[in-house]
Amino acid sequence: MLLNPIEKIVANLPYGDGFKFVDQLLEIDDNSVIGIYHFQKTEYFYKHHFKDHPVTPGVILTECMAQIGLACLGSYLMQDEEKPLQFAFTENHITFLNTVLPETTVIVTAKKEYFRFGKLKVMVQMIDENEDKIAEGWMSGIIIAN
Repeated sequence: MLLNPIEKIVANLPYGDGFKFVDQLLEIDDNSVIGIYHFQKTEYFYKHHFKDHPVTPGVILTECMAQIGLACLGSYLMQDEEKPLQFAFTENHITFLNTVLPETTVIVTAKKEYFRFGKLKVMVQMIDENEDKIAEGWMSGIIIAN
């Protein structure tokens, strides 16, 4: 099966199935990306994070936003690079406004602030399937071609 360029970005992310928080990219261009992820009730962290009332940890939500907003957008911006890419998360300021329970689908939107010398900074927002805002802020990372 041949993958289209957007599917190829998701398939080539350097994360294993247990730590890939991108199901699909809905839109991507030189300035922005929109992607989704569905948090299944079987995710490994729900057994231990508030075990009687599972909630998605903020670090996992941040990771989801970074994978879509930095890794996917960065891969798109570097698509002409023939070498494999590595991503290093460098800094962020995220404000959490709501929780994410098991069986929630989140939509992440990231808009490029700048991309130069391999450093990408985005403004990022996460909403749920009911369009309730979960988190917002900015994050940056470095993209390294091996």
